[in-house]
Amino acid sequence: MSSSQSRLAPMTLESLTPDQRAVYDAINRPPRGNLGFNGPYAAYIKAPGIGGPAQELGAAIRFTVECPENFQKIASCVVGQYHQAKFEFAAQKPYARKAGLSESVIEALRTGKTPNFDDPNEHLIYDFCRQLVTVRRVDDDVYARARDRLGETQLVELVATIAYYTTVCITLNAFEVPLADGMEDPFPDA
Repeated sequence: MSSSQSRLAPMTLESLTPDQRAVYDAINRPPRGNLGFNGPYAAYIKAPGIGGPAQELGAAIRFTVECPENFQKIASCVVGQYHQAKFEFAAQKPYARKAGLSESVIEALRTGKTPNFDDPNEHLIYDFCRQLVTVRRVDDDVYARARDRLGETQLVELVATIAYYTTVCITLNAFEVPLADGMEDPFPDA
């Protein structure tokens, strides 16, 4: 990112159309909280026909799936690191901690190194996510072990998590969305 300004024109509540306001309100009500126009939401609010369904998918992934939260956070961190999406990785870091990922695991995810997981299931999920994100395929052995561990429902949820956060990261990077106040830059050289 070259600037502390987004490529998107700033918005105010007063400038929103009724459809944009509906997306803004959906994003800013519980359980998410007050996110304002931060992160990918500024883009989603600008295009409510896409933004409404995108934020609904994000809410479903964060708040309604069966896939364990630590597995979801491994996925979001793998995707954020791969795309060097500063806002996304910085936003996910506290959630990764809350989901039980250690500082050393989060740091390895940030740097693109394979973490030393204490939980072999977390290592399996990392392998699945890393393969899907970096080579766009998952080998048969890793797929079978992930399916056996998660079942098909949770595996679909994991793949949807990867896909959603890929969309988020690409959105953030395309519009050079800056870090929010108080966020630490996870990729200062990017």
